[in-house]
Parts: sequence; structure tokens; C-alpha cells
Amino acid sequence: MEAKSIPTVPAMPRGGAAARGVGRRALKDYLELTKPRITALVLASAAAGFLLGTVSFDFALFAHTMIGVALVAAGTSAMNQVLERDVDALMGRTRSRPLPAGRLDTLPAAIFSGGLAAAGIAWLAVAVNPVTAVLAAATFVSYDFVYTPLKRVHSLSTVVGAVPGALPILGGWTAATGELGPGGWVLFGILFVWQLPHFLALAWLLRDDYGAAGLRMLSVGDPGGRQTRRQTVLYTLTLIPVSVMPSVLGLTGPVYFAAALVLGGGFLWAALRFGREASAARARRLFRASILYLPLLMAILVMDKV
Repeated sequence: MEAKSIPTVPAMPRGGAAARGVGRRALKDYLELTKPRITALVLASAAAGFLLGTVSFDFALFAHTMIGVALVAAGTSAMNQVLERDVDALMGRTRSRPLPAGRLDTLPAAIFSGGLAAAGIAWLAVAVNPVTAVLAAATFVSYDFVYTPLKRVHSLSTVVGAVPGALPILGGWTAATGELGPGGWVLFGILFVWQLPHFLALAWLLRDDYGAAGLRMLSVGDPGGRQTRRQTVLYTLTLIPVSVMPSVLGLTGPVYFAAALVLGGGFLWAALRFGREASAARARRLFRASILYLPLLMAILVMDKV
């Protein structure tokens, strides 16, 4: 008779390996709460403000600024996910995030978020200056506790949300100079206006998701896209005179002035195409144009600094 083969039983993972796997998953989830790509964009914005405001580059001050801004940006993004966990659960692109997916509990995530933001604000107050710390605190409060709940109430949330989105570049300026000034406010203005067509294009692409989640974005209550298209063109047109103000104030030279006009013209062309037809393809091109516009403008701004 043939001997029967004995089925093999898969080996159970050892306790230590299982614990390490769970730990790595938790670390990954906490990192995801901080939205690393957005934090990197905030850091780039603050770095541009610092470089434009500095006369004699201080590497230690720059490093302290970046550490504090990174902590506040990470805490702000994480707290946003805590506050919007129910909304995230209703949208296809966000329902797999750690909180709506149930991989993290709300209280530890909230403590983590608040702790990061508080540490960053304290770091800036001690190692940089109080003005920058106040701006960082204003960013955290206005984004998480004004803009975030307002999205459920009114489409003006987009304009309100552009304020905390533009504060990091002003914070970089104050970190270098120690004070608010015309140059810092002009940089704030560029970031503030840029965000509006950028986000309106994104909101048009995601209007079904936003509508399903009960968010009152302009695109949700604008079926034909008339208001969305009109405001997009208006804000993009406004960005052109605002973007050349650094040269008017003497912060930059003629190279930046010419580049701002060229880049602004290209951005406006994409906005006008979307203004004629609110299609997904044209909204996507406008969104991509906005992503291309900002880093190019900031790079030339820094390189052509007077």
C-alpha cells in the first residue's frame, strides 16, 4: 500500500515577528495621518519665504524653522483627518485612510495630532521667534477649526481655507526677518490667490465625491459649472498683477517680472479653456497647470532675488 502523505500545517508567525508587523503597520498609519506630500509642500513654501526674507543666511535658524514648520504642518494634517473621519468614510479616495478604515483609534490619533502641532509651535517660539510661532498657531486653528467645519456649511470655505494655506510662506519670511512686512504679505497674497483656481479645478473633478460626503463645495451646487468657471477665470486673472508685486517692491528683478507674466499667461490660458467648457479633461489640464505654475514661479522668485 502507498503511504499517505501527511498534510503540512503552515508555521504560525512567532509573537515577536507578529508584534513587529503590527508596529510597522501602526507607524505607517501614523505617518499617513501627517500627509507627507502636503507637509513637504508646506516646507517648500516656508523655505521660499525664508530665503526671500533673509539677508545673511543663517543655517541654524533655517533648520529650526523647517523643524517647527514640519511639526505644525504634520499635526494640522493629522488633526484634519481626525475631524473628518466620518466624511472620509463616505468618499472613495479617502475611505481607506487609517481612521475611517478602523486601523487607528480616534483618541490616540487626536493626541498625536495635537502633540505634533503644540511641539512645533513651542519649537518656533523658543528657537525662531514669537511672530512665526503665532502664525503657525493661526494656521493650525484656522485650518482645522474654521475651514474644516465650514466645508459642511458653505462654499466660501474655499476662500477661508486659502488663508492657512498661504500662511507658511509668510511664516518663512517672519522667521528670517523677525517681523511682518510688505514683502511677506505679497508672498502671502501670491499663495492665497493661486490656491483658488487650483482648488476649484480639483473640486470640479471631485464634485461627486464631495457631494456624496455632504460637503458644500461650489462645484457641488453648480451643475453646469457656470459659477465655478467664472470664479476660476477671475482668480487666475487676479493672480497676474499680484504675482508681479515682488518686482514692484524691489524684492526681485526684471527676470522674475517677465517670468511671472509668462507663467501667469499660460495659467490664464488653461483657466480660459476651462471657462469655456467645464469638462473633466479641461479641469484636469488646469489643475496640472496650477501644479506646474507654482514651483516654477517660486524657483525664479528665489533665484532672481535682489
